Amino acid sequence: MTLRLDHVSAALGGHPILHDVSLDIVPGELVALVGPNGAGKTTLLSVMSGDVSPTSGEATLDRVRLDDWKVAALARRRAVLPQEQRLAFGFRVVDVVRMGRAPWARLPQEDLDDVIVAESMHRTDVLTMAERSFPTLSGGEKARTSFARVLAQQTPVVLLDEPTAALDIRHQEQVLAEARRLAADGHAVVAVLHDLTVAAAHADRICVLAGGRLAADGTPRDVMRPALLGDVYGHPVDVIDHHGRLVVLPHLITVEKETPCAPVPS
Repeated sequence: MTLRLDHVSAALGGHPILHDVSLDIVPGELVALVGPNGAGKTTLLSVMSGDVSPTSGEATLDRVRLDDWKVAALARRRAVLPQEQRLAFGFRVVDVVRMGRAPWARLPQEDLDDVIVAESMHRTDVLTMAERSFPTLSGGEKARTSFARVLAQQTPVVLLDEPTAALDIRHQEQVLAEARRLAADGHAVVAVLHDLTVAAAHADRICVLAGGRLAADGTPRDVMRPALLGDVYGHPVDVIDHHGRLVVLPHLITVEKETPCAPVPS
């Protein structure tokens, strides 16, 4: 199942965000979306999910325009992990994960709900928190619970917006290992990531956004070039090959001691 963007532009609140982006997301790949703040990464993911409609161009899933999919049918084909976890009510962790099974209600797959929910919680290390209230969790625990919900949804396309932002090193690696496992099992996975070294280590393909446009699209070794990254981020970087893994190091900013400013007249 291929997710295709064909010359897509998009706006939020009347403000243009994306400009003429063409991209194919295919099964078996983990694609990382990277770029500076305001580059359009979250908006691009929202277009891919069908939550934001293009102002021009076309976004399709399995050759059907995203706007033409029925809500339930689309939910059985793509799962979305948003940046913010906005559940205000005191749902238990297990209830939140079970929400991922909602698209399969009254279908034969519903018979597997309990097994899939338990497996998803085990894979994200939240099984021991099953009875805890979601609002009482830390940011990282909420993120892992929401990722478990996404896994429980069992869709061929998985869209993750900053899935590692609130996680410690162990759980960051655990979540990205699960994302890679999904891709290896034939899912199409897209993840917005801010850490370029992490993106280079885990992604099969990296798409670099800058100013709402696609600045580069290729393998980590094709894309992670100092000149390109320095230009996109507006800051010089070094890219080092460390035992076969690319490490991106920004140049340090030298801070000079400043002369105290004169008081502002009252």
